[in-house]
Order: sequence, then C-alpha cells, then structure tokens
Amino acid sequence: MKQVGVIGAGVMGEALIAALISYGVLPQSIVISEKRKDRADELVAKYGIKVEEIATNVSKADALLLVVKPQDMAAVLDEIKSSINKEAVVVTFAAGKKIAFIELGLGTGNPVIRVMPNTPTLVGAGMAAISLGTGVSTKQSEFVSGFLAATGKVIQVSEDLQDAVTATSGSGPAYFFRFVEAMVAGAKELGLSDADATTLTVQTIVGAAKLLDESGKSATTLRENVTSPNGTTAAALASFESHQIGDVIASAMKAARDRSQELA
Repeated sequence: MKQVGVIGAGVMGEALIAALISYGVLPQSIVISEKRKDRADELVAKYGIKVEEIATNVSKADALLLVVKPQDMAAVLDEIKSSINKEAVVVTFAAGKKIAFIELGLGTGNPVIRVMPNTPTLVGAGMAAISLGTGVSTKQSEFVSGFLAATGKVIQVSEDLQDAVTATSGSGPAYFFRFVEAMVAGAKELGLSDADATTLTVQTIVGAAKLLDESGKSATTLRENVTSPNGTTAAALASFESHQIGDVIASAMKAARDRSQELA
C-alpha cells in the first residue's frame, strides 16, 4: 500500500499505527486525520507519520482505516464519500456497523472489510476477527490480516457472526477486568492489603492465562487438574456453580450480542 489513511487517532487508532509499522509499512506512508492538533502532533513526534486534512487523506489512501465511534460513522462516511479514492479498501472498526451500512453510506463501490478488535491490541496481545465484503481482493485481505497479526491473533468469520465475536472477544476484556476487581475485593475482605491482594490476583490470572495458552490443554482439563476432591478449590467452584456462573456469563454475552445488533 502506497498510503494508509487512518481516520480517528484515539487509543485504538494509535495501536493500529504501531501495528502497521511493525508489519513493515513505512511511517511516512501512514497518514492520519485528527481534529485534535495536540493529539496529531503527539503521534507525529512518536511515530514519524504524517497528518493531512481528511479530504486529502482519503483521496490518496489505498487503504482507509475508519477507527471512529459507531455513532459518528454516518457523519464520517458522508464527509469522505465525495473525495475517497475509488480503489481503496475501506476497513471499519466500529462495533455493530455492518458492511452494508458502510457501502450504503459511501455509495462509491469501494470494497469493505469489517474488523472487531479488542483492547489487548494495545500490548500486542489482541484478538481480531475480520469479515470480507464484496470485491475485496486477496491482496487487500492479506494486507489487513497481516498488519492485524502484528497485534495478536486474527481469524476470519462470516459477517453474521460478528455480533457473537463482539460479545466474546470485543467486550471480553471487560468481563475479565470485572472478575479481577471482584477477586481483589474478595481478597481484601479476607484481610489482605490492597497492594498484596492486587499482586496476588493479577499474577495468578496472568499465570493461569499463560498456562492455558502454552500448555495445549483445555480449560476443563486444567481446572480438573487443580481441583482436588473436597479441597479448597472444589469448595470455591461449588460456590460458583450454586450461583449459576455459567448462566450468568451466557446471559451477559447475549446482552452484549443483542446490543451489538441494536447498533447496526
């Protein structure tokens, strides 16, 4: 890609800029359009990228990354449709917004790729799922999958599964953070200091995740391995089950999926 345009230079936008550079895109080939001059100046100084007005940016970009909030997407599409390079692949990162919504909002026939990333992208441990619209070339698909792989892992799914992806990996980090909050609070109630409760909880979670990722064993097997009959872990897990933890999580994920559908 001779030029990659990034519209929206917030936290996720910056993570994608870093991913593009890690993938091998030259910093001077990455151009952002950002209303906040101080933010734009910060990213230019940090990464050596360029800044242009949005109309100029989209007219030159071979790949255009739309990293804007779902509620702002319609206005952005209306703003860029008269200037966009008709050959550019448009990559949308807005939760809930379908490929058809982007195509209709532009009305230009540009190929569209829909992506659901998540916040661990910021530390190179992200999970992204992509869906391809009509007319996306192999080269365009490989480019998007390639730079996203620099942030973690990537899978391709049919678009009708994107809402399920949102409920699983898109919103998933927040479920984890909420569990950590509760576990820290529980440790403090048992008498541990805030600092010790936090250290014990975070390292336990990080270690368990690493074990799950690297051992090749399923979560079920690892849980069974650490659960002695009538032991302390068994007592804790029995408490989870008495509160229907499976139903609670399934209900939460369904609520996230339903909200994603409402945003379409």
